[in-house]
Amino acid sequence: MFTGIIQAVASIAALRDQNGLRTFTLDFPEGFCQDLAIGASVSTDGVCLTVTEILSPTRATFDVMLQSLNITTLGGYAVGGRVNVERAAKDGAEIGGHPLSGHVDFTSPVLGVASSDTNHRIRFGIPEGFRHYVFAKGYIAINGASLTVSEVDRHAGWFEVWLIPETRRMTVFESKGVGDLLNVEIDRSTQVVVDTVRETVQQSLGRLQPVLEALLKEKGLSLDDFIDVPKLPG
Repeated sequence: MFTGIIQAVASIAALRDQNGLRTFTLDFPEGFCQDLAIGASVSTDGVCLTVTEILSPTRATFDVMLQSLNITTLGGYAVGGRVNVERAAKDGAEIGGHPLSGHVDFTSPVLGVASSDTNHRIRFGIPEGFRHYVFAKGYIAINGASLTVSEVDRHAGWFEVWLIPETRRMTVFESKGVGDLLNVEIDRSTQVVVDTVRETVQQSLGRLQPVLEALLKEKGLSLDDFIDVPKLPG
């Protein structure tokens, strides 16, 4: 498990492909690898990777299988790229963000960026199948960073987050622009609540559900518009 608090930015030192497997060699800042062991988990731009070899006090390798390369942004990375990294949380560790599994749900394109000296707003697209899990003031993880959704438009298919200066300093977000893809993991607590509510509604409405959905659609609405999931504690 991870907390969504990015601990450092690592650099991709080398890449090696063989039989549907890609080996990443990452360079970390001093101190990040202290007590790091083979088999340990490191969130890399939000993807849970396992240490396969420790090459030096600041360098380690990770194997990424083809499926992960296909469904995350890792398949498009090159030597010299920079990634957000976080060590797996230890038992009893403070959860500064919200609990993350390191399993990416989808990749999202940056639709817009607005920046000033003190604020940085990024708008992301949402695939239709995940729109009902994204709520204003709710949690979401972008490239492994726990962030709060500031605004969302499910019909248009976008949500926005605001980044404080410290987040900008400690992550790769400053370099991201329109069209760039980032890894997204939805909040599992929100997913459970939404799925439970939707299932309950389906069971309650029965055969009336398609009729109600059709009526709402004529008004530009959907059942999801009436499901209000509050922000849950992390």
